[in-house]
Amino acid sequence: MKKMRKNRSSTPCLGICTTTFGDEVCKGCKRFSYEIVNWTKFTKEERSIVNNRLEEFKVTILKDRFEIIDQNLLETRLDENAINFNHSLNPLTWIFDLFRAAGSQEFDLEKFGIKSINYYDAKTIKDEINNELLQLSEAHHERYFKKAN
Repeated sequence: MKKMRKNRSSTPCLGICTTTFGDEVCKGCKRFSYEIVNWTKFTKEERSIVNNRLEEFKVTILKDRFEIIDQNLLETRLDENAINFNHSLNPLTWIFDLFRAAGSQEFDLEKFGIKSINYYDAKTIKDEINNELLQLSEAHHERYFKKAN
């Protein structure tokens, strides 16, 4: 059975929502609490806007760290390993999903068609990327959506 491909209006939910604990920005998917609550009411365009923002942040974080040398290989290996990723987004974002799925497990980037531009510590890279994405999302929320007290 072929897996359904995600598109720009697909949910970025990772199933580990922290907004239920009062976070304004989910530590899992990095969406804002109101985006999560209203996701099913959002139009395709509104959902795309959210995914575009998250895509932009991920690309900003990853573009100076990694280069995709074989996009087809990356896509094939992600599918083979049943790693959940959004096919419609910039392939650099797929690297985020790969590290998220790998957890603390080390793997050979080249077998996924990826080249490291800079040295990275395999034990900490997932958390570094995840924390940087959370910081960008929180800063964006603070600047554009937080109500003035």
